[in-house]
Amino acid sequence: MKFYAVLLFAFFTVLLLQMGDCQKKKERTTQQIKKNKQNKIRVVNKNNAARGRKLKKERMFLDRDLKPTFIMTQVLDKGRFQKPKETLNLTAGQSIELRCKGDNIGWAYPSYQNISRLSIIQHQKYSQLRLDNARTTDTGEYSCWVRLCDGPECSKDDLKMGKTYIFFTDPTELFVPSINYFDIIYLRSDQPAIIPCRVSTPLAHVTLHREFPPQEIPTNGSLISYDAKKGFIIHRPNLEQKGVLHCVANLKGTLQTSSNYLLLYAEAFRGPPSATIEASSNAVSGGEHVNVTCTALGNPDLLVDFTWKYPGQQDERPVIITNSWRLIDQQNGHTIRLSKSMLYIDDIETIDVGDYICTAQNVMGETTVATAVFFDW
Repeated sequence: MKFYAVLLFAFFTVLLLQMGDCQKKKERTTQQIKKNKQNKIRVVNKNNAARGRKLKKERMFLDRDLKPTFIMTQVLDKGRFQKPKETLNLTAGQSIELRCKGDNIGWAYPSYQNISRLSIIQHQKYSQLRLDNARTTDTGEYSCWVRLCDGPECSKDDLKMGKTYIFFTDPTELFVPSINYFDIIYLRSDQPAIIPCRVSTPLAHVTLHREFPPQEIPTNGSLISYDAKKGFIIHRPNLEQKGVLHCVANLKGTLQTSSNYLLLYAEAFRGPPSATIEASSNAVSGGEHVNVTCTALGNPDLLVDFTWKYPGQQDERPVIITNSWRLIDQQNGHTIRLSKSMLYIDDIETIDVGDYICTAQNVMGETTVATAVFFDW
């Protein structure tokens, strides 16, 4: 009996020891799995960090590549070169030479230029612009850029450019001359307006004046400000500012007056011109003559083009077409452009009966209208 008790005790002891070993192995296995997972996660994090550093380096590299390059230099006396300042002040009568690096360079310069005094030569590695005997009319911005060409089509490389604004000062001519004696400036409520009375020297003090009634217009910098490179800037135009204005420049007591500017308040048309069409008579008899008039209203500074389709067009029926336009003031004080195209037909025949179609078009779009001419039997 004691023998069986001892044997049973030994059996349970061995069983408990085995269960303990299994539990320890399970715990070791669980810990190993967790450790492996942690190691795996750390590896992924290292890869992500490395990838992030790589992308950062790539972004820095791209940003460095996209940094604009200034390609313009000014040629000084005795073969010396320097990067031109944003603004240069020179005396009228001087000459200037600018160079821009590149084998295909485009230039822009003040439009009021005497070509005989200006020369541009493209060399193998740079382009050269030379202006001799400069005048106040040459005052303005001079810029260059690398031209990117794909066959006959070319575009500007915005990352390789250069520019400088040059004042050519003449004490006897303070204002940069205008091509027109009387310029029209359109005022719109949705955009600033510029009165382009630029000066040949930034040292001149410039004021703005109204013709009728004669008075100086205050410029406080918020509603109206002055920029020697542009002129007077009206930041928030309104109807009360319309009229005839001029500028006065004062340099060390010497006064000069600019040309006149007519300021008109324009209604802001957001689309194509509105058009109507009317015949002098829709019902006609053989042998009569007819006028068909197409009228368009639109932005005062946008030209309107007219095109016609009429019954005898394919048979080359002779017609007379005359176009005209004028500015008109509406009752609300707004100025608009009234454009007309008149088609005249003499000695009406059967071939002239049918629809007359007019299309009025500007850069904002087009409007088509039509009317019919028929025999009055």
